[in-house]
This record gives sequence, C-alpha cells and structure tokens, in this order.
Amino acid sequence: MSRRLVGVAVAGLAVAVAAESATYLPEEPAMAAADASVGLAFVGLGVVAWQRRPASRSGLLMVATGFAWFAGSFAEVALFLHRGPLVHLLLGYPRGRLRSRLERVVVAAAYVDGVIYPLARQDVVTIALAVAVLATVLVGWLHAGGAERRARASALAAASVVALVLGLVAVGRLVRVGTDAAWLWAYQGVLLLVAIGLFADLLWGQWTQAAITGLVVDLGEVEEGGMLRAKLARAVGDPSLEVAYRLLEPDGYVDEAGQPILLPAAGGTRRVTYLQEGGRPIGALIHDAAVLDDPVLVNAVAAAAGVAVANARLQAEVRARVSEVEASRRRIVEAADAERRRLERELREGAERRLDHVSELLADCGPPGADLQRELQGARAALVEFARGVHPRTLAESGLAAALAELSQHSPVPVQLHVSAERLAPALEAAVYFVCSEALANVAKHAKASRVGVRVERGEGLVVVEVRDDGVGGADSAGSGLRGLADRVQALQGRLRIESPPGEGTRLVAEVPLSQPDAMA
Repeated sequence: MSRRLVGVAVAGLAVAVAAESATYLPEEPAMAAADASVGLAFVGLGVVAWQRRPASRSGLLMVATGFAWFAGSFAEVALFLHRGPLVHLLLGYPRGRLRSRLERVVVAAAYVDGVIYPLARQDVVTIALAVAVLATVLVGWLHAGGAERRARASALAAASVVALVLGLVAVGRLVRVGTDAAWLWAYQGVLLLVAIGLFADLLWGQWTQAAITGLVVDLGEVEEGGMLRAKLARAVGDPSLEVAYRLLEPDGYVDEAGQPILLPAAGGTRRVTYLQEGGRPIGALIHDAAVLDDPVLVNAVAAAAGVAVANARLQAEVRARVSEVEASRRRIVEAADAERRRLERELREGAERRLDHVSELLADCGPPGADLQRELQGARAALVEFARGVHPRTLAESGLAAALAELSQHSPVPVQLHVSAERLAPALEAAVYFVCSEALANVAKHAKASRVGVRVERGEGLVVVEVRDDGVGGADSAGSGLRGLADRVQALQGRLRIESPPGEGTRLVAEVPLSQPDAMA
C-alpha cells in the first residue's frame, strides 16, 4: 500500500477518535463505537478498495463517505453531508462513474440535500430522495448488460436497504413512531453492512468471471454475421461496441460486413483495445472509454475473443473479396452490354446503310438485277436478325415492352406477353431482355411446347421476370444457356429459379433488385 493511502487511513482513524470524543464519548461509548465503526468501515475498506482497484472510483467514494460521516460530529450543519458521496457510490458502482443524465441529476440532488441542513431535515424531501435513488439504480440495472449488470445487482441490493431505512426513518418521524436513537441504530447498521458488502463485491465479486465464462460459452457458437459483436457487447455491457478486423493486404481494418472502418484517435470518448494472436494484431475492439477500464476484464475479454476474432477476421476478408468479385462481375456485364450496343450501332450505321445503298444501285439496273435484289434483301434480313441478337435497337429506343413484343413476334412458339410499362435502368432492361430471349430460345429448341407465357412486373424493390411453358419439362439448370442467365442475374444481385418437373413444363423466375450498387465504385 502506498504512503498516500496509509496516510489517508491514519487520518481517518484520527478523525474518528476526534469525532467520537466531540459527541458520544465518554457518556455513550456504545453509540460512539457504532458511529465510529460506520465511518472507519467506509474509510478503511475504501482505502483498500482504492489500492486494489485503482481503475474504479468506488474506493475513493467510500473514503469520501466515511470522512463526510465524521464531519457531522463536528458541526450539526454537516450531519447529512455523507448523503452526497453515498448516493454517488450507489449510482456509480462499480466504476464510480455516472452514465446517464438521470444519474447525474439524482446525485447532484443528493449533494445539495446533504449540504443544505434545513432541506435534509425535511422528512418529505428525504422520502423523495430515497425513492429517486432506488428508482435510478433500478433503471441503471435494467439497462446494463454483461458484467456491469451483475455488478449493479450488488448496488441495487445496497440501494434498496439504504432507501428502505431512510424512508422508514422519515415516515417514523412524520407519524411519531419509535425514537431517534432506535432509527439511528438501524441506519448505522445498514450503512456498516453496505460498506462491507460493496467492498467484498468489489474485490472478490464473481461478476467479471461469470461474464467471461458466459462469453467463452457464447463464442463457441459464433456462426452468423454480427453475432460476435453482439455477444462481446453484451458481455462487457457496452451496446456501442464495434469489432474491427485487421487486413493484411491492403493494410487497414474492416467491420463484420467487410467495409473499411477507421479506428478513433486517442484521447476521445471512444477507446481502442487491440487484439493479438501470436504477437500479431488481428483486430480491435472500439468501445466506450469508461467500460473496459478494468485490466482484468480487458485481458479476459481479449483472450476469450482472440480465437473467435481470428476466425471472424478471415470471414470478413472473404466477404470483402466477394464484394470485389461481385463488383467486377457487374462491370463485366455492363461492359458486355455496352459492347453489344456499340456493335449494333455500327452494324446499323455501317453495313446496313451500305446494303441499302447497294440496293438502290441494283434497283436502277432493272430486271437483270432482280435475283441479286432478292439475295440482297435476304442478306439485309439476316443482318437485322444478327443485330437484334447482339442488342435490339428497339430496346434502346422504345424500351423493354416494345423490345419484348418484337421478340415475341419472331418466336416459333406462341407467346402470351404481359410487361409493365415503366422504363428501367439500361442494365436492368438488358438483363431482363436477354433472360426472356434465352428462355424463349430454349423453349423453341427443347420444350416441345404449344404456348409460352412471359410476365415482367415491377414489385417492391424488385423486377420479377417469369417465363412459363407447357412443354415436356426436365430442363437442365446446369446447361450453358441457363448457367449464363444465372450468371447475368447474379451479377446484378438477383436470383434465378428454375422449376422443371418432367412432363409438367418449365417455369423460370428471375428477381433482380431495382436499386443497383455502383459497379464502378
């Protein structure tokens, strides 16, 4: 124990002797012993708690309560001075820090009550203070989690007995039941038990160990994204806790969703506790600076979370890489569509225009050029059909509904078409068009169907494409055509489903989100 703390303890003993000599000694030695026991318990046990748990201010508040208790022996106006630090101790336990505006208001009221003697003498005010203290500690306990909630259970028990005795003393005075001496004995006994109980809980309480034990059990089943952060937050009692995972390449940290995250600078209200594996940093906990201030709790949490964070860090890296791959797939699809549009435009403005010019020249040749004219018309039709397969001109100029209507006219199987009139983003319209085009081509080649229905509708955040035929079914979803459709749909964060029981036709459903992420990000 440091010399400073020894000096505080000796000063407490000297003050106790002087205080009791000024009040109860030598006429009432029993009352002097009880009164001194309360003050010395808070001072002495507080000094030890202060030395053993320096990160907590609870020991310091116990010492302050003890000296304030003795102050009442020297001056009647200081008789209730101990109420301020006592309430501060109960509401701030176990770290000695107030966490909410309600707690700060109640503690401030307790200090004011203790300083203003006439106010503290009002029994109604005492009852109100007792109720406020109990209610505030209860609210804090209900909102706490993990180790803090287990610790606050001790403060709740202590606040309950203190509030009960304070309230009974005030009510007893109002209705004139009992004597002041009897109530004083009861109050002294309760305060002595509170000092001993909080000291024992602060030094040997199992709430930290219980929280870590529960955390170890919980982390054994961390499977879903977000669960590790939630379980760590619950264990340490900090809902705002964040988990950051260290990336090797590029250097930096990401969250559980694989998104970059910046660590807060030192000196703020948020603190960073680094996690290591084999001497290498693997992650960090970003938390309220007032939460993980106990070295025992910090080390235990870091050790318990190490393996889980290492595993989750690898998962976060995979998700980050998957996100990059998905963005790359979107870029490839959009680049392919752009190239299709370019080829279609070049065919229309180049080769097709030249064929038109040749046709005009042949028309001037008269009957001898009739056969060549027919061949030229066939070549032009083939070129138009090829251009439509590359990228339909109608899709860009008139929209999806017109392009699908044109596509249906060229289908050898009758098509019943229903398409919403709203225009979509170019990438979405191209995706829907080619899904329908490939599906109709498969129906014509393999389904032996008598009719096919195509429906395109805009739902809640989705565009839904359904192609249904009455053919032989048994479509192979692993085939190159359907596999290519699935790749196109998935590249746009969509989903493709195929139902094709043998003999019952085929139903193809594609769902693509209307809102697309920036593929060039």
